[in-house]
Amino acid sequence: MKFIETRGNDGKHSQEITFSEAILSPIASFGGLYVPKEFPMLGEAFLTKHLNSSYKELAKDLLTTLDIDIEPSVIDEALSLYDKFDDPSNPVPVVKVRDDLYVSELYHGPTRAFKDMALQPFGVVLSSIAQKRGEEYLILAATSGDTGPAALETFKNRPNVRVVCLYPDGGTSDVQRLQMVTEDAANLKVIGIKGDFDDAQSALKRLLGSATFKDTLKAKNISLSAANSVNFGRIIFQIIYHIHSYLELVRQNVITMGEKVYLDVPSGNFGNALGGYYATKMGLPVEKIIIASNENNVLTRLINTGRYDLRGEKVIPTTSPAMDILISSNVERILFDLLGPERTKELMQGLESERFYALSDDETMKLQAMFAADYCNGAEGKGYIKEAFDGGYLMDPHTATCFKAYDCCATLPLKTIVYSTAEWTKFSPTIANALSGETGARDIDALEAISAMASTPIPDMIKGLFSKPVTQSTVIDKENIETEILNFLK
Repeated sequence: MKFIETRGNDGKHSQEITFSEAILSPIASFGGLYVPKEFPMLGEAFLTKHLNSSYKELAKDLLTTLDIDIEPSVIDEALSLYDKFDDPSNPVPVVKVRDDLYVSELYHGPTRAFKDMALQPFGVVLSSIAQKRGEEYLILAATSGDTGPAALETFKNRPNVRVVCLYPDGGTSDVQRLQMVTEDAANLKVIGIKGDFDDAQSALKRLLGSATFKDTLKAKNISLSAANSVNFGRIIFQIIYHIHSYLELVRQNVITMGEKVYLDVPSGNFGNALGGYYATKMGLPVEKIIIASNENNVLTRLINTGRYDLRGEKVIPTTSPAMDILISSNVERILFDLLGPERTKELMQGLESERFYALSDDETMKLQAMFAADYCNGAEGKGYIKEAFDGGYLMDPHTATCFKAYDCCATLPLKTIVYSTAEWTKFSPTIANALSGETGARDIDALEAISAMASTPIPDMIKGLFSKPVTQSTVIDKENIETEILNFLK
Protein backbone atom coordinates (compact mmCIF):
# COMPACT_ATOMS: atom_id res chain seq x y z
CA MET A 1 0.00 0.00 0.00
CA LYS A 2 1.34 3.40 -1.03
CA PHE A 3 0.30 6.76 0.43
CA ILE A 4 -0.23 10.12 -1.27
CA GLU A 5 -1.04 13.61 0.00
CA THR A 6 -4.39 15.32 0.48
CA ARG A 7 -3.17 18.77 -0.66
CA GLY A 8 -0.86 17.70 -3.48
CA ASN A 9 2.92 17.61 -3.50
CA ASP A 10 5.23 20.54 -2.78
CA GLY A 11 8.33 19.11 -4.45
CA LYS A 12 10.01 18.62 -1.08
CA HIS A 13 8.12 15.50 -0.01
CA SER A 14 8.17 12.18 -1.87
CA GLN A 15 5.34 11.66 -4.36
CA GLU A 16 4.45 8.33 -2.70
CA ILE A 17 5.50 6.82 0.61
CA THR A 18 4.99 3.58 2.53
CA PHE A 19 2.70 2.95 5.50
CA SER A 20 5.60 3.00 7.95
CA GLU A 21 6.83 6.31 6.55
CA ALA A 22 3.32 7.77 6.80
CA ILE A 23 2.94 6.91 10.47
CA LEU A 24 6.43 8.11 11.39
CA SER A 25 5.93 11.52 9.69
CA PRO A 26 2.16 12.07 9.42
CA ILE A 27 2.07 15.67 8.14
CA ALA A 28 2.35 15.98 4.34
CA SER A 29 2.94 18.82 1.85
CA PHE A 30 1.28 22.17 2.57
CA GLY A 31 0.20 20.91 6.01
CA GLY A 32 -1.93 18.13 4.51
CA LEU A 33 -2.37 14.50 5.51
CA TYR A 34 -1.48 11.14 4.00
CA VAL A 35 -4.10 8.84 2.48
CA PRO A 36 -3.87 5.48 0.70
CA LYS A 37 -3.34 5.80 -3.03
CA GLU A 38 -5.97 3.11 -3.56
CA PHE A 39 -8.02 0.60 -1.61
CA PRO A 40 -8.62 -3.05 -2.46
CA MET A 41 -12.20 -4.13 -3.08
CA LEU A 42 -12.93 -6.78 -0.46
CA GLY A 43 -16.38 -7.77 -1.63
CA GLU A 44 -18.76 -10.33 -0.18
CA ALA A 45 -16.21 -13.13 -0.51
CA PHE A 46 -13.96 -11.50 2.09
CA LEU A 47 -16.88 -10.96 4.47
CA THR A 48 -18.10 -14.53 4.05
CA LYS A 49 -14.58 -15.85 4.63
CA HIS A 50 -14.55 -14.16 8.04
CA LEU A 51 -18.06 -14.95 9.18
CA ASN A 52 -16.66 -17.29 11.85
CA SER A 53 -13.31 -15.57 12.37
CA SER A 54 -12.13 -14.06 15.63
CA TYR A 55 -11.52 -10.33 15.79
CA LYS A 56 -7.77 -10.87 15.58
CA GLU A 57 -8.09 -13.19 12.57
CA LEU A 58 -10.21 -10.62 10.76
CA ALA A 59 -7.76 -7.84 11.65
CA LYS A 60 -4.72 -9.83 10.54
CA ASP A 61 -6.22 -10.70 7.17
CA LEU A 62 -7.39 -7.13 6.52
CA LEU A 63 -3.94 -5.72 7.34
CA THR A 64 -2.38 -8.37 5.10
CA THR A 65 -4.80 -7.50 2.30
CA LEU A 66 -3.92 -3.82 2.67
CA ASP A 67 -0.28 -4.84 2.20
CA ILE A 68 1.34 -2.61 4.80
CA ASP A 69 5.11 -2.80 5.23
CA ILE A 70 5.03 -4.13 8.79
CA GLU A 71 6.50 -7.51 9.64
CA PRO A 72 3.89 -10.23 10.38
CA SER A 73 5.45 -10.89 13.79
CA VAL A 74 4.98 -7.23 14.76
CA ILE A 75 1.37 -7.29 13.59
CA ASP A 76 0.77 -10.43 15.66
CA GLU A 77 2.29 -8.78 18.74
CA ALA A 78 0.18 -5.66 18.18
CA LEU A 79 -3.07 -7.57 17.77
CA SER A 80 -2.31 -9.73 20.81
CA LEU A 81 -3.11 -6.70 22.97
CA TYR A 82 -6.79 -7.31 22.25
CA ASP A 83 -6.36 -10.35 24.51
CA LYS A 84 -6.22 -7.90 27.43
CA PHE A 85 -9.75 -6.62 26.75
CA ASP A 86 -12.67 -7.75 28.92
CA ASP A 87 -13.43 -10.74 26.69
CA PRO A 88 -10.47 -11.77 24.52
CA SER A 89 -12.75 -13.90 22.35
CA ASN A 90 -14.97 -10.89 21.60
CA PRO A 91 -13.30 -7.54 22.36
CA VAL A 92 -16.14 -5.63 20.65
CA PRO A 93 -19.58 -6.91 21.71
CA VAL A 94 -22.54 -5.80 19.59
CA VAL A 95 -25.68 -5.49 21.71
CA LYS A 96 -29.34 -5.13 20.72
CA VAL A 97 -30.97 -2.06 22.30
CA ARG A 98 -33.96 -1.50 20.01
CA ASP A 99 -35.57 -3.70 17.37
CA ASP A 100 -33.41 -2.30 14.60
CA LEU A 101 -30.66 -0.55 16.61
CA TYR A 102 -27.55 -2.35 17.80
CA VAL A 103 -24.71 -0.86 19.84
CA SER A 104 -21.12 -1.77 19.01
CA GLU A 105 -19.29 -1.40 22.32
CA LEU A 106 -15.78 -0.18 21.57
CA TYR A 107 -14.78 0.58 25.17
CA HIS A 108 -13.78 -2.76 26.69
CA GLY A 109 -10.04 -2.02 26.70
CA PRO A 110 -7.72 -0.73 29.44
CA THR A 111 -8.82 2.93 29.39
CA ARG A 112 -12.53 2.22 28.81
CA ALA A 113 -12.80 4.19 25.57
CA PHE A 114 -12.78 3.40 21.87
CA LYS A 115 -9.33 4.90 21.34
CA ASP A 116 -7.89 1.65 22.77
CA MET A 117 -9.09 -0.17 19.65
CA ALA A 118 -6.53 1.69 17.54
CA LEU A 119 -3.92 2.96 19.97
CA GLN A 120 -3.20 -0.34 21.71
CA PRO A 121 -1.82 -1.99 18.53
CA PHE A 122 -0.51 1.30 17.13
CA GLY A 123 1.87 1.71 20.05
CA VAL A 124 3.49 -1.64 19.37
CA VAL A 125 3.83 -0.92 15.64
CA LEU A 126 5.40 2.51 16.01
CA SER A 127 7.78 1.48 18.79
CA SER A 128 8.89 -1.55 16.76
CA ILE A 129 9.64 0.60 13.70
CA ALA A 130 11.64 3.02 15.85
CA GLN A 131 13.66 0.17 17.37
CA LYS A 132 14.31 -1.39 13.96
CA ARG A 133 15.60 1.94 12.66
CA GLY A 134 17.59 2.63 15.80
CA GLU A 135 15.81 5.97 16.16
CA GLU A 136 14.28 7.88 19.07
CA TYR A 137 10.80 9.35 18.62
CA LEU A 138 8.80 12.04 20.34
CA ILE A 139 5.10 11.26 19.99
CA LEU A 140 2.73 14.20 20.39
CA ALA A 141 -0.90 13.67 21.38
CA ALA A 142 -3.64 16.25 21.77
CA THR A 143 -6.74 15.00 23.53
CA SER A 144 -10.30 16.01 24.25
CA GLY A 145 -10.31 13.23 26.84
CA ASP A 146 -9.92 9.77 25.32
CA THR A 147 -6.88 9.83 23.01
CA GLY A 148 -4.63 10.97 25.86
CA PRO A 149 -5.23 8.10 28.31
CA ALA A 150 -5.11 5.54 25.49
CA ALA A 151 -1.86 6.95 24.04
CA LEU A 152 -0.19 7.10 27.45
CA GLU A 153 -1.30 3.55 28.21
CA THR A 154 0.05 2.04 25.00
CA PHE A 155 3.38 3.91 24.93
CA LYS A 156 4.37 3.85 28.59
CA ASN A 157 7.80 2.30 29.13
CA ARG A 158 8.14 1.35 25.44
CA PRO A 159 11.69 1.69 24.14
CA ASN A 160 12.73 4.44 21.71
CA VAL A 161 9.57 6.46 22.37
CA ARG A 162 8.71 9.46 24.51
CA VAL A 163 5.21 10.93 24.64
CA VAL A 164 3.88 14.42 25.34
CA CYS A 165 0.13 14.61 25.82
CA LEU A 166 -1.71 17.95 25.67
CA TYR A 167 -5.17 18.28 27.21
CA PRO A 168 -7.47 21.26 27.87
CA ASP A 169 -7.38 21.99 31.59
CA GLY A 170 -10.96 21.74 32.83
CA GLY A 171 -12.15 20.36 29.49
CA THR A 172 -12.23 16.64 30.31
CA SER A 173 -14.12 14.53 32.79
CA ASP A 174 -12.45 13.93 36.16
CA VAL A 175 -11.87 10.28 35.33
CA GLN A 176 -10.23 11.16 32.02
CA ARG A 177 -8.02 13.70 33.77
CA LEU A 178 -7.03 11.23 36.49
CA GLN A 179 -6.16 8.63 33.87
CA MET A 180 -3.58 11.06 32.51
CA VAL A 181 -2.20 12.90 35.54
CA THR A 182 -1.56 9.71 37.54
CA GLU A 183 0.71 8.19 34.86
CA ASP A 184 4.24 7.92 36.23
CA ALA A 185 6.35 6.29 33.49
CA ALA A 186 9.54 8.24 32.85
CA ASN A 187 8.91 8.47 29.09
CA LEU A 188 5.56 10.27 29.51
CA LYS A 189 4.77 13.97 29.98
CA VAL A 190 1.23 15.28 30.45
CA ILE A 191 0.58 19.00 29.95
CA GLY A 192 -2.66 20.77 30.75
CA ILE A 193 -3.18 23.92 28.72
CA LYS A 194 -5.32 26.95 29.43
CA GLY A 195 -7.56 26.65 26.40
CA ASP A 196 -9.76 24.13 24.57
CA PHE A 197 -9.07 21.04 22.49
CA ASP A 198 -8.79 23.00 19.26
CA ASP A 199 -5.97 25.00 20.88
CA ALA A 200 -4.20 21.76 21.80
CA GLN A 201 -4.71 20.26 18.35
CA SER A 202 -3.57 23.45 16.60
CA ALA A 203 -0.39 23.43 18.69
CA LEU A 204 0.20 19.80 17.78
CA LYS A 205 -0.23 20.44 14.05
CA ARG A 206 1.98 23.52 14.20
CA LEU A 207 4.78 21.61 15.88
CA LEU A 208 4.45 18.68 13.49
CA GLY A 209 4.86 21.08 10.57
CA SER A 210 7.55 23.27 12.12
CA ALA A 211 10.98 22.90 10.50
CA THR A 212 12.56 24.83 13.40
CA PHE A 213 11.07 22.49 16.02
CA LYS A 214 12.10 19.43 14.02
CA ASP A 215 15.64 20.80 13.66
CA THR A 216 15.82 21.35 17.41
CA LEU A 217 14.75 17.74 17.97
CA LYS A 218 17.15 16.51 15.29
CA ALA A 219 20.02 18.07 17.22
CA LYS A 220 18.94 15.81 20.09
CA ASN A 221 18.71 12.80 17.70
CA ILE A 222 14.94 12.72 18.14
CA SER A 223 12.33 12.41 15.36
CA LEU A 224 8.72 13.57 15.60
CA SER A 225 5.39 11.80 15.14
CA ALA A 226 1.83 11.94 16.49
CA ALA A 227 -0.75 9.70 18.14
CA ASN A 228 -3.79 11.69 16.98
CA SER A 229 -5.92 10.52 14.10
CA VAL A 230 -4.01 12.81 11.74
CA ASN A 231 -1.78 9.71 11.81
CA PHE A 232 -3.05 6.98 9.49
CA GLY A 233 -1.65 4.41 11.88
CA ARG A 234 -4.71 5.18 13.98
CA ILE A 235 -7.18 5.08 11.11
CA ILE A 236 -6.13 1.71 9.72
CA PHE A 237 -7.10 -0.02 12.97
CA GLN A 238 -10.42 1.86 13.04
CA ILE A 239 -11.53 0.27 9.77
CA ILE A 240 -11.55 -3.18 11.34
CA TYR A 241 -14.29 -2.80 13.93
CA HIS A 242 -16.79 -1.55 11.36
CA ILE A 243 -16.38 -4.78 9.41
CA HIS A 244 -16.51 -6.82 12.61
CA SER A 245 -19.72 -5.11 13.75
CA TYR A 246 -21.42 -5.84 10.43
CA LEU A 247 -20.38 -9.50 10.64
CA GLU A 248 -21.73 -9.64 14.19
CA LEU A 249 -25.18 -8.71 12.89
CA VAL A 250 -24.93 -11.49 10.30
CA ARG A 251 -23.80 -13.95 12.98
CA GLN A 252 -26.73 -12.95 15.18
CA ASN A 253 -29.11 -13.59 12.24
CA VAL A 254 -30.20 -9.96 12.34
CA ILE A 255 -29.26 -9.32 8.70
CA THR A 256 -28.31 -11.45 5.74
CA MET A 257 -24.93 -11.16 4.07
CA GLY A 258 -24.98 -8.24 1.64
CA GLU A 259 -27.87 -6.44 3.34
CA LYS A 260 -27.18 -2.74 3.86
CA VAL A 261 -27.02 -1.05 7.27
CA TYR A 262 -26.61 2.42 8.71
CA LEU A 263 -23.46 3.26 10.66
CA ASP A 264 -24.24 5.82 13.38
CA VAL A 265 -21.08 7.46 14.72
CA PRO A 266 -20.57 10.08 17.47
CA SER A 267 -18.08 12.41 15.84
CA GLY A 268 -15.53 14.91 17.06
CA ASN A 269 -12.36 14.59 15.01
CA PHE A 270 -14.07 12.32 12.43
CA GLY A 271 -11.55 9.45 12.57
CA ASN A 272 -14.17 6.93 13.69
CA ALA A 273 -16.48 7.91 10.84
CA LEU A 274 -13.58 7.88 8.38
CA GLY A 275 -12.86 4.27 9.29
CA GLY A 276 -16.45 3.44 8.38
CA TYR A 277 -16.14 5.38 5.13
CA TYR A 278 -13.03 3.47 4.09
CA ALA A 279 -14.70 0.16 5.01
CA THR A 280 -17.59 1.16 2.75
CA LYS A 281 -15.20 2.01 -0.08
CA MET A 282 -13.82 -1.50 0.23
CA GLY A 283 -17.26 -3.05 -0.10
CA LEU A 284 -18.95 -3.07 3.31
CA PRO A 285 -22.71 -2.85 2.58
CA VAL A 286 -23.56 0.54 4.10
CA GLU A 287 -26.51 2.73 3.12
CA LYS A 288 -25.18 5.86 4.83
CA ILE A 289 -22.94 6.93 7.67
CA ILE A 290 -24.90 9.00 10.18
CA ILE A 291 -22.83 11.63 11.96
CA ALA A 292 -23.94 12.50 15.50
CA SER A 293 -22.72 15.72 17.11
CA ASN A 294 -23.36 17.67 20.29
CA GLU A 295 -23.90 21.44 20.52
CA ASN A 296 -20.55 21.92 18.76
CA ASN A 297 -22.37 20.95 15.61
CA VAL A 298 -20.04 22.11 12.84
CA LEU A 299 -20.23 18.69 11.19
CA THR A 300 -24.03 18.75 11.12
CA ARG A 301 -23.93 22.13 9.39
CA LEU A 302 -21.25 21.01 6.95
CA ILE A 303 -23.12 17.90 5.86
CA ASN A 304 -26.53 19.57 5.73
CA THR A 305 -25.49 22.89 4.15
CA GLY A 306 -22.01 22.40 2.65
CA ARG A 307 -20.59 25.22 4.79
CA TYR A 308 -17.79 24.90 7.33
CA ASP A 309 -18.08 28.18 9.17
CA LEU A 310 -16.10 28.86 12.34
CA ARG A 311 -16.28 32.65 12.16
CA GLY A 312 -17.19 33.88 15.62
CA GLU A 313 -17.48 30.31 16.91
CA LYS A 314 -15.98 29.08 20.17
CA VAL A 315 -16.02 25.60 21.66
CA ILE A 316 -19.09 25.09 23.84
CA PRO A 317 -18.47 22.91 26.95
CA THR A 318 -21.02 20.08 26.88
CA THR A 319 -21.99 16.88 28.66
CA SER A 320 -20.18 14.94 25.90
CA PRO A 321 -16.78 16.65 26.17
CA ALA A 322 -14.78 14.28 23.94
CA MET A 323 -16.76 15.80 21.05
CA ASP A 324 -16.19 19.42 22.07
CA ILE A 325 -14.26 20.07 18.86
CA LEU A 326 -14.71 22.60 16.06
CA ILE A 327 -11.89 21.62 13.69
CA SER A 328 -12.38 17.99 12.66
CA SER A 329 -9.08 16.94 11.12
CA ASN A 330 -10.24 13.88 9.21
CA VAL A 331 -12.85 15.72 7.18
CA GLU A 332 -9.87 16.68 5.02
CA ARG A 333 -9.42 13.05 3.99
CA ILE A 334 -13.07 12.88 2.93
CA LEU A 335 -12.72 16.09 0.92
CA PHE A 336 -9.68 14.65 -0.85
CA ASP A 337 -11.51 11.45 -1.71
CA LEU A 338 -14.51 13.31 -3.10
CA LEU A 339 -12.90 16.41 -4.64
CA GLY A 340 -9.19 15.74 -5.21
CA PRO A 341 -6.03 17.45 -3.91
CA GLU A 342 -6.27 20.86 -5.57
CA ARG A 343 -9.76 21.60 -4.25
CA THR A 344 -8.92 20.12 -0.84
CA LYS A 345 -5.90 22.40 -0.52
CA GLU A 346 -8.05 25.42 -1.45
CA LEU A 347 -10.76 24.53 1.08
CA MET A 348 -8.40 23.72 3.94
CA GLN A 349 -6.31 26.83 3.44
CA GLY A 350 -9.55 28.83 3.45
CA LEU A 351 -10.49 27.26 6.78
CA GLU A 352 -7.07 28.02 8.22
CA SER A 353 -6.94 31.64 7.03
CA GLU A 354 -10.62 32.69 7.04
CA ARG A 355 -12.14 30.05 9.38
CA PHE A 356 -14.61 29.32 6.60
CA TYR A 357 -15.20 27.40 3.39
CA ALA A 358 -18.24 26.58 1.31
CA LEU A 359 -18.79 23.63 -0.98
CA SER A 360 -20.64 24.02 -4.25
CA ASP A 361 -24.08 22.45 -4.60
CA ASP A 362 -22.60 19.54 -6.56
CA GLU A 363 -19.89 19.02 -3.95
CA THR A 364 -22.43 19.10 -1.14
CA MET A 365 -24.51 16.48 -2.93
CA LYS A 366 -21.44 14.22 -3.15
CA LEU A 367 -20.97 14.56 0.60
CA GLN A 368 -24.64 13.91 1.31
CA ALA A 369 -24.64 10.79 -0.86
CA MET A 370 -22.63 9.04 1.85
CA PHE A 371 -23.34 11.04 5.03
CA ALA A 372 -26.34 12.30 7.00
CA ALA A 373 -26.08 14.28 10.23
CA ASP A 374 -27.87 15.71 13.23
CA TYR A 375 -26.90 16.92 16.68
CA CYS A 376 -28.13 16.31 20.20
CA ASN A 377 -28.06 18.82 23.05
CA GLY A 378 -27.30 17.89 26.64
CA ALA A 379 -30.91 17.75 27.82
CA GLU A 380 -31.90 15.54 24.90
CA GLY A 381 -28.91 13.30 25.56
CA LYS A 382 -29.87 12.83 29.20
CA GLY A 383 -33.37 11.90 28.06
CA TYR A 384 -31.96 9.18 25.82
CA ILE A 385 -29.72 7.93 28.65
CA LYS A 386 -32.73 7.62 30.97
CA GLU A 387 -34.88 5.97 28.29
CA ALA A 388 -32.19 3.40 27.47
CA PHE A 389 -31.55 2.70 31.16
CA ASP A 390 -35.24 2.13 31.80
CA GLY A 391 -35.08 -0.38 28.95
CA GLY A 392 -32.12 -2.17 30.54
CA TYR A 393 -29.16 -0.51 28.80
CA LEU A 394 -26.57 1.77 30.43
CA MET A 395 -24.75 4.16 28.09
CA ASP A 396 -22.58 7.25 28.17
CA PRO A 397 -23.46 10.76 26.88
CA HIS A 398 -21.54 10.39 23.58
CA THR A 399 -23.46 7.24 22.69
CA ALA A 400 -26.69 9.08 23.54
CA THR A 401 -26.08 11.60 20.74
CA CYS A 402 -26.32 8.71 18.27
CA PHE A 403 -29.86 7.91 19.41
CA LYS A 404 -31.00 11.40 18.44
CA ALA A 405 -29.26 11.07 15.06
CA TYR A 406 -30.85 7.65 14.58
CA ASP A 407 -34.32 9.03 15.25
CA CYS A 408 -33.79 11.86 12.77
CA CYS A 409 -31.64 10.34 10.01
CA ALA A 410 -32.32 6.60 9.73
CA THR A 411 -35.17 7.03 7.27
CA LEU A 412 -35.13 3.56 5.68
CA PRO A 413 -36.18 0.33 7.46
CA LEU A 414 -32.60 -0.89 7.86
CA LYS A 415 -30.62 -2.03 10.87
CA THR A 416 -28.43 0.65 12.47
CA ILE A 417 -25.09 0.10 14.19
CA VAL A 418 -24.41 2.73 16.85
CA TYR A 419 -20.78 3.05 17.95
CA SER A 420 -20.44 3.44 21.70
CA THR A 421 -17.14 5.20 22.25
CA ALA A 422 -16.87 5.27 26.04
CA GLU A 423 -17.98 3.31 29.06
CA TRP A 424 -20.44 4.88 31.50
CA THR A 425 -17.66 5.17 34.10
CA LYS A 426 -15.95 7.99 32.19
CA PHE A 427 -18.86 10.43 32.62
CA SER A 428 -20.69 9.29 35.73
CA PRO A 429 -21.91 12.69 37.09
CA THR A 430 -23.82 13.37 33.87
CA ILE A 431 -25.32 9.90 33.87
CA ALA A 432 -26.27 10.09 37.55
CA ASN A 433 -28.01 13.38 36.83
CA ALA A 434 -29.87 11.82 33.89
CA LEU A 435 -31.02 8.84 35.95
CA SER A 436 -31.87 10.44 39.31
CA GLY A 437 -31.69 14.21 38.90
CA GLU A 438 -28.75 14.35 41.28
CA THR A 439 -26.49 17.35 40.69
CA GLY A 440 -23.00 18.25 41.82
CA ALA A 441 -21.96 14.70 42.66
CA ARG A 442 -18.25 13.91 42.80
CA ASP A 443 -17.17 11.33 40.25
CA ILE A 444 -16.57 8.63 42.86
CA ASP A 445 -20.00 9.22 44.45
CA ALA A 446 -21.72 9.18 41.06
CA LEU A 447 -19.87 5.99 40.10
CA GLU A 448 -21.02 4.24 43.24
CA ALA A 449 -24.61 5.46 42.86
CA ILE A 450 -24.84 4.23 39.26
CA SER A 451 -23.14 0.95 40.16
CA ALA A 452 -25.83 0.34 42.77
CA MET A 453 -28.71 1.39 40.49
CA ALA A 454 -27.48 -0.75 37.59
CA SER A 455 -26.18 -3.64 39.71
CA THR A 456 -22.91 -3.47 37.79
CA PRO A 457 -19.40 -3.24 39.24
CA ILE A 458 -17.00 -0.33 38.76
CA PRO A 459 -14.00 -1.70 36.86
CA ASP A 460 -10.84 -1.87 38.96
CA MET A 461 -8.86 0.35 36.56
CA ILE A 462 -11.40 3.14 37.16
CA LYS A 463 -11.95 2.67 40.88
CA GLY A 464 -8.21 2.58 41.51
CA LEU A 465 -7.67 6.03 39.98
CA PHE A 466 -9.03 7.80 43.04
CA SER A 467 -6.28 6.47 45.31
CA LYS A 468 -3.37 6.94 42.90
CA PRO A 469 -1.05 9.91 43.47
CA VAL A 470 -1.03 12.75 40.94
CA THR A 471 2.37 12.71 39.25
CA GLN A 472 1.69 15.07 36.33
CA SER A 473 0.63 18.51 37.55
CA THR A 474 1.84 20.81 34.77
CA VAL A 475 -0.71 23.39 33.54
CA ILE A 476 0.55 26.19 31.28
CA ASP A 477 -0.50 28.87 28.81
CA LYS A 478 -0.62 27.52 25.25
CA GLU A 479 2.16 29.91 24.20
CA ASN A 480 4.58 27.97 26.44
CA ILE A 481 3.95 24.48 25.04
CA GLU A 482 7.10 24.22 22.94
CA THR A 483 9.33 25.38 25.80
CA GLU A 484 7.74 22.89 28.19
CA ILE A 485 8.23 20.03 25.73
CA LEU A 486 11.90 20.89 25.20
CA ASN A 487 12.43 21.04 28.97
CA PHE A 488 10.98 17.52 29.24
CA LEU A 489 13.47 16.28 26.64
CA LYS A 490 16.53 17.61 28.45
